Amino acid sequence: MTFCDDEVFKKTARERRIPVLATQRLTLQPPCHHDVETIARIANDRRIAENTARIPHPYRLEDAEKFIAAVNRGDEGAVFVIMLGDALIGACGIDACSDSPELGYWLGVPYWGCGLATEAARALVDYAFGELRYDMLTASARVSNPASRRVLEKCAFQWSSVRLTRIRAINSAAPVDRFRLDRKLWASLKEWSQLRRVG
Repeated sequence: MTFCDDEVFKKTARERRIPVLATQRLTLQPPCHHDVETIARIANDRRIAENTARIPHPYRLEDAEKFIAAVNRGDEGAVFVIMLGDALIGACGIDACSDSPELGYWLGVPYWGCGLATEAARALVDYAFGELRYDMLTASARVSNPASRRVLEKCAFQWSSVRLTRIRAINSAAPVDRFRLDRKLWASLKEWSQLRRVG
């Protein structure tokens, strides 16, 4: 993960105090009002909404407008849109409103199965531990969503429990696997990865 050098992105990031992150294929940047239509179009897919706690279905322009208006207003956490070149393909972020910061993400269906969610999640993990200095991150995946579970496992999250969580799109609760990753494990894996590259 690197910080993006593009001046337009830097200006947006400074205004919201959220950096722009760059990975090998992706750019993670703060969402802006011009993203509303694209977010509404991509997120209006029941397959996405059913696997998140907060995304309603159907997902309308008003929902995207409320999302953009609400994110990155406080000093805690951060929300990004995921860009593949010039295409907005999803969103991700860290919600720091609860007891322990929680990582979350979603991608448009055409981008599933390409390793992009893992790439975005790794950038978020590095940002959370490296820049925000969190001691621990949590994350959830519906029990019926093994792909999301694999993303978390590839990022070194460890399973901690199962609990019922309210899923807005289905207007009901569903079981979710809970995961956690602490700073010590992240730091040791980063060190091991760097030593492996050198050796």
